[in-house]
Amino acid sequence: MSKILIISKVFYPNISPRANRTTQLALELVKQGHEVTVMLPAFDVEFYNQYSQKTGILFKSMGTLKYKRFEGESKIIRIAARVIQLSIEFPDIQLVKLITKSLKEENAYDMIVSIAVPHPIHWGVAKAIRKNKKLCKVWAADCGDPYMGCKTDTFKKLFYFKYVEKKWCKLADFIVIPNISAKSGYYPEFHSKIQVIPQGFNLSEVSIPVYVKNKIPTFAYAGGLALHFRNPYPLLEYLCTLDIDFKFIVYNESVLLEPFKERLKGKLEIRQYISREQLLPILSQMDFLVNFDNNTSVQVPSKLIDYAIANRPILSIKKEPNREAVSEFLSGNYTQQLVLPDIDQYDIRNVASRFIALMK
Repeated sequence: MSKILIISKVFYPNISPRANRTTQLALELVKQGHEVTVMLPAFDVEFYNQYSQKTGILFKSMGTLKYKRFEGESKIIRIAARVIQLSIEFPDIQLVKLITKSLKEENAYDMIVSIAVPHPIHWGVAKAIRKNKKLCKVWAADCGDPYMGCKTDTFKKLFYFKYVEKKWCKLADFIVIPNISAKSGYYPEFHSKIQVIPQGFNLSEVSIPVYVKNKIPTFAYAGGLALHFRNPYPLLEYLCTLDIDFKFIVYNESVLLEPFKERLKGKLEIRQYISREQLLPILSQMDFLVNFDNNTSVQVPSKLIDYAIANRPILSIKKEPNREAVSEFLSGNYTQQLVLPDIDQYDIRNVASRFIALMK
């Protein structure tokens, strides 16, 4: 039995790729016989005590993020908040102090897995390890997205953060990324530390009903949206020109969809986020699924794993949609569908075993 500490900002019942990563990994490592502690910012003690009794996962609080992100309708406030965030990674920079202080008296872990985003989690662990070499035998820094090499943010990270990134990369034993194409998002001198371990899910808990063709073409998208990437505008503009019946269901209440609610009337249905357990059976009943591509090989949307489990054809949309492909999908021709890797690599049992292998 190994003693493992997982440090993250989010955990169940939060709905996000990083929460899924943290939760599924912790649950499976416990099932495989390891002692697992999850360190989080201040949490609901009663809820996590009950969750601990149910699952065997131990929980520790790193403390409260005292300052929150600035919010307001004023454009000046929004600009100021963005400038501060870019300059010092506020408010997540607070995680560095919280983690360092929380790890001060800790030691003798067989492995620490720090999970980003946000990346200040890695910075905090690096600072703690510099002060205490006996903290852990192996440190695996798990990165859902690169930091300095990020391609999906509007603004590049300020130059001085490269020194922070190089410091933690030098200390980490392994840098864990979800796909090999993300390797180019990291400095070449640390490529030898990179291990590819994809997002993991408990596939045995997923019950996928038999697909039945819908009366009219029905398709869905579930995930983030933004103007500079995963922009829905080009596809929605094209759909507005089509004089056919269809239903496009989007699990995201983004303001980007508002201009099209009236134009597409009942053809566009906007729904709020729901849990994966609820979502997957619904996605499996779609005629096809839509993927708004990140338009970079460095960062691949984790929702594609959900799509693979749902086992429906995938229409992948670049910056501008392939109108021929869209028309073919609407007519039931899926020859231009996105082909995904073997689903077994996302089985959490295999994913957890690969983390354990890092200690050997």
